[in-house]
Amino acid sequence: MSGAEEAGGGGPAAGPAGAVPAGVGVGVGVGAGAGAAAGPAAAAALGEAAGPGLPDEAGLAGARQLQLQEAAGDPDAPPKKRLRAAEAAEAAAAAAAAGSGKLEERLYSVLCCTVCLDLPKASVYQCTNGHLMCAGCFIHLLADARLKEEQATCPNCRCEISKSLCCRNLAVEKAVSELPSECGFCLRQFPRSLLERHQKEECQDRVTQCKYKRIGCPWHGPFHELTVHEAACAHPTKTGNELMEILDEMDQSHRKEMQLYNSIFSLLSFEKIGYTEVQFRPYRTDDFITRLYYETPRFTVLNQTWVLKARVNDSERNPNLSCKRTLSFQLLLKSKVTAPLECSFLLLKGPYDDVRISPVIYHFIFTNESNETDYVPLPIIDSVECNKLLAAKNINLRLFLFQIQK
Repeated sequence: MSGAEEAGGGGPAAGPAGAVPAGVGVGVGVGAGAGAAAGPAAAAALGEAAGPGLPDEAGLAGARQLQLQEAAGDPDAPPKKRLRAAEAAEAAAAAAAAGSGKLEERLYSVLCCTVCLDLPKASVYQCTNGHLMCAGCFIHLLADARLKEEQATCPNCRCEISKSLCCRNLAVEKAVSELPSECGFCLRQFPRSLLERHQKEECQDRVTQCKYKRIGCPWHGPFHELTVHEAACAHPTKTGNELMEILDEMDQSHRKEMQLYNSIFSLLSFEKIGYTEVQFRPYRTDDFITRLYYETPRFTVLNQTWVLKARVNDSERNPNLSCKRTLSFQLLLKSKVTAPLECSFLLLKGPYDDVRISPVIYHFIFTNESNETDYVPLPIIDSVECNKLLAAKNINLRLFLFQIQK
């Protein structure tokens, strides 16, 4: 048998000339055996893609890929032919993926944040000229401008930006959510809107912990190995004495949480309790290099007049150059008292703010000679939350005061 007959399986069975374009038939290397099966399907694919005229490029590519898939899956085809067809199908799929990847790269450069040059993960803001900023960078720009006592501007066009001048771009947010992103565990592509759910709940390669971690099991591994590990885990068979040390550590952490809750419940039983909404307004010191600080108007709680002050990074010289940002506050008694006034106090977020503040109770005895507390940390979660407060025109919080009576 000749080489052509071995590769093609004989010419007569290949069908009439023109049923399949010559370029497709030769490139695929399918002859009579597989060509009889693949030809009509490819012709139909070409007809649908191209219409009554000449087949377009997309139609040719679709027909080619369909032929390759059918040839690779044909059980009657020789093994070498099936292998070559499978390799060619993979190459065609890779070429198609490379073409779409170029489009994604172009979209990435168009839709990315102008500050961090990354695709936004949440809200997208735009300046009056349309330049895009992710929510984190937008808030950071406003916070930096507040620290430097200057107007915040767009990094691209230098137009003024603020919460009132800028608006969200919902079209970009939806477009970004549909762009593919790679799972960090299984390396598969998913739309960004579905990626978080996939990584947390569905991915079989996501890192998980043994259900016996509460009694000391340190195992971390892929989810698909979790069942096998838990069946062989030795921690459930440990004796009570071996578990006592682990339980003691757990008790200590729970004891701290319960101490805070018990303190709050105890304060709520006091006779004299007061609370008020406070608004910190930004001011500047009179130093040669001015520093930002915050102060509230005078307010009355528990029949006494008070003022709250706050500062950034404990009055650091250039807090705008630091990535880590904190706020600390001080409570001042402005009215005169006839006897020492012992109080406990705490600051929490206001009713309409989304900043996260952990409750911490502070204690102080106020007198006419000692009428102001030391600066104590405002227990915000991280620097991102601090930037949210600095970016706002005013900081709105809620103060609770509890008078301790002897």
